[in-house]
Amino acid sequence: MRSDLEASRTRTPIVRKAAAGLVLVVAAALAIWVVIGIVKTILFVAVGLAVVVAVLWALKTIVW
Repeated sequence: MRSDLEASRTRTPIVRKAAAGLVLVVAAALAIWVVIGIVKTILFVAVGLAVVVAVLWALKTIVW
């Protein structure tokens, strides 16, 4: 004999798996967002340094 409580227990693992999958997708998206942000920051700093070096080289070439 099955009751409503037993029937709802059979659905709980499916809901938990779906929630765990959703949490996993959100965590992966957040991790990718952070990694992309770090890469963009590194590239921005590298471009900034290249611009500074280029300006200093140009000034050195013009002045001397």
